Amino acid sequence: MTSFPHSRLRRLRGSDSIRNMARETRLSVKEFVYPLFVGHGHGVKEAIEPMPGQYQMSLDVLSEEIGEAAELGVPAVLLFGLPAEKDPLGTEGYDPEGIVQEAVRMIKKDHPDMMVITDVCMCEYTDHGHCGVIANDRVDNDQTLELLGKTAVSHVQAGADLPAPSAMMDGQVWAIRQALNDHGYEDTPIMGYAAKYSSGFYGPFRVAANSTPKFGDRKSYQMDPANARMAMREIEADIAEGADIVMVKPALSYLDVIRQAKDRFDLPLAAYNVSGEYSMIKAAAANGWIDEKTVTMEVLTSIKRAGADTILTYHAKEVAKWLKEAE
Repeated sequence: MTSFPHSRLRRLRGSDSIRNMARETRLSVKEFVYPLFVGHGHGVKEAIEPMPGQYQMSLDVLSEEIGEAAELGVPAVLLFGLPAEKDPLGTEGYDPEGIVQEAVRMIKKDHPDMMVITDVCMCEYTDHGHCGVIANDRVDNDQTLELLGKTAVSHVQAGADLPAPSAMMDGQVWAIRQALNDHGYEDTPIMGYAAKYSSGFYGPFRVAANSTPKFGDRKSYQMDPANARMAMREIEADIAEGADIVMVKPALSYLDVIRQAKDRFDLPLAAYNVSGEYSMIKAAAANGWIDEKTVTMEVLTSIKRAGADTILTYHAKEVAKWLKEAE
């Protein structure tokens, strides 16, 4: 390589057109998944206080929201359910008439081209708020697996395209793969929340999903934020169990983990731009401390630059609008 003064790297930054030509990483709406919260009732659009612009919605309102997302080119949604009642075993999570199952059927009727991903976990449905069955005051891994399998099957029977287990139970992908195969769904893919960290960035989500644990925490099953090598083992395990897509969650504080996973594994890689990351931008922008559009685009670009093929983000609709305006 030549050096200064013959080489002047600023030559590639002198105008919008040259910067665009030299740009290495480009966001596309086709890479986004839009997470949504659905509950019972009619005409319900309840603002989620720590997540400005996000709502708990009934089925009719959800259909309108998905219609708007579809018009903007957003190709996929991720559903979280708000049950009518909670119990120790999270029964509504795998009830064929549960709220997520009803939402899937509605979406496939009203918006047949929208890809529907379903969160497969128990925390929204259990009265204790943990992601599995409680036995002897702890989350019992193996008892939970059967219920996760039942949940995934009920989602796919309703029409879901991609079940996504997030409970961080050992063997959860294996259990769901076996359950789907046993019901004739060998061709249905699974997206594993493979490296899901025990993160403080989930706080706003737990308000949105009413899923804060009633006792203890989730550190015994979600990953220690200090560990990256173990994340590679978790991803490797999910792949061995039959995952077709793997995920790192959260995204922004774990860009190094996304990069390592991208370099090491050949499967499609998703990253979840989680609620706390979204809320921080919204709060700082509301106070005039940052420019919301600039920072949002910078954050999502960093996630893609780190190696994510798919980005799950609450910013999906607004970024889709900005990308359209820039065309």
